[in-house]
Amino acid sequence: MVIKIFFPSCCSEAESGLLIGRWIPEQNAAVILAIFHYPFIPGQVKQCLEQIRALTNVEVSVLGSWNGYDSRAKEDLSQFLEDLSSIFPHDLWFQLTQGKERKSVFDYHVVQKGNKNNKKNVILIYYDQRKVMLSKLHPLDITIPEDDDHAGVMSEVFASDFATVFDTVAKCESFFVIDKYDETVIKFTHWQSEGREASVVVELVKQASVPVCVIFSFLLSFISSVCKSRVLNMWPLCFLWSKLSTCVQLAHRLDHLQTITTTTKAQNHMEFMRKANLFVSFLIDVALGLLLISWLYQKNRIGQLADALVPVADHVAKELQELLEWLMGAPAGLKMNKALDEVLGRFFLYHIHLWISYIHLTSPFIEMILWYVGLAACLGLTVALSVVSDIIALLTFHIYCFYVYGARLYCLKIYGLSSLWRLFRGKKWNVLRQRVDSCSYDLDQLFIGTLLFTILLFLLPTTALYYLVFTLLRLVVVVVQGLIHLLVDFISSLPLYALGLRLCRPYRLAAGVKFKVFQTVADKPLHLLMQINPLTYGMIIRYYRLPTYSCYPKDSWTTLCQKLFLGELVYPWKHKTEKQD
Repeated sequence: MVIKIFFPSCCSEAESGLLIGRWIPEQNAAVILAIFHYPFIPGQVKQCLEQIRALTNVEVSVLGSWNGYDSRAKEDLSQFLEDLSSIFPHDLWFQLTQGKERKSVFDYHVVQKGNKNNKKNVILIYYDQRKVMLSKLHPLDITIPEDDDHAGVMSEVFASDFATVFDTVAKCESFFVIDKYDETVIKFTHWQSEGREASVVVELVKQASVPVCVIFSFLLSFISSVCKSRVLNMWPLCFLWSKLSTCVQLAHRLDHLQTITTTTKAQNHMEFMRKANLFVSFLIDVALGLLLISWLYQKNRIGQLADALVPVADHVAKELQELLEWLMGAPAGLKMNKALDEVLGRFFLYHIHLWISYIHLTSPFIEMILWYVGLAACLGLTVALSVVSDIIALLTFHIYCFYVYGARLYCLKIYGLSSLWRLFRGKKWNVLRQRVDSCSYDLDQLFIGTLLFTILLFLLPTTALYYLVFTLLRLVVVVVQGLIHLLVDFISSLPLYALGLRLCRPYRLAAGVKFKVFQTVADKPLHLLMQINPLTYGMIIRYYRLPTYSCYPKDSWTTLCQKLFLGELVYPWKHKTEKQD
């Protein structure tokens, strides 16, 4: 039986006393948490252990004795510490003795029912108590590549085996806040016994956060109730709110703020990390938005943008007009139906004329509109990007109308041709049973069906050409808006707090542990140093990525191409189960 003793490195210089810790029988491991110093009264030690158990919910006990070299120089306590095994009975009594020449090398005895075990059956593992207490071990099975420069590094990670060790040390956090300045009957050593690690600024922020969160929670609940009022959720308004990316992003950020400002304490690690990631993400988002505002409102960049907007819109309209004139002729040498081509061309040219008139009508107010709309960036860069997406949608509304007109006309002809093709084969579509059934038609029905089929078939190339051109234009706009939405989702979902921990304090998010040979001395137990393997950046993003509001397409590429071929309207960021009209 190999026994593993986890010994905190901060206790290697401690004075003689008792080893306080937890015995884990499933792993044959002893986790040393602290050392109670001599002199002490056994009754006071037992009373102190009861208080620690009630405080931490950890079954701590006296696991053995510790005999430091500095204490032995003053007074030999080895026999006294060995006799304490009868006062504090335990299945295994560990007697650790510090070496004279190398203080980091220990000798040991394991007493079990009056016998001493073989020294080769014990492995002494040093661990950093502070890092283990603050770290969160994730249940992963990862293999770390071998390091040629450090032959003593064991590459395998045992995350599941050492989860109990990490959990034991983490639960004793309330015990570790007791230091030598507190009035305690028994003096002891752990990682924080020389003084509590704290910050005045952090403590002040903690005290001020509660009333601030209460005030913000009240304000946010009021805003949320106003947004959910019946007046703002009537049909035209609720439809408009659901289509504007800015409103959707604001609602998303409102939910985030309500989660952050809640006064309920996080119940577990994942909930705490989610709140922290939301808070840091919101702060970074607002900071980037303020930087964007400072850039926009310097050197009259808003005015320059407004002056450039109208010429760009005129240029796009002029290009569309030339494209329509090209389609009304003989595009690429194709012979179109002249009458239908003329009707469609004039119809779309009239829409362009209306759009140009609308742009020039609003041109005196564009600078003022952009000036006020630019202030939305103070709510965050994601809100500013959502505003840009909505502006693009408004400026290309005529292209969207062209796409809808062409798609509806093309779809009508496709479905008309498919229905008339079933008529030739003596079949029809059964609406009630959603299937194709056989049907007998008389001569007049076949004659009229043949005429309609011929007319639709010869008009289809002209309609298909217009539909193809406007679909490509619409896809260009959709790709631009899709890239903006991806950028918004990337900023909103990035776990910045977790990534900051990985960069500054990588031990806080542990993927496992590795061991390095610390000391090799003949006739001494094997001394290992336990080190923490942090999560990789990819794992952190996968574990702590924040949810976003965007609905990515559920259709495959085959289904998307089929919809484009049949003329069905395509909304790439909507679920396929929603009504697409």
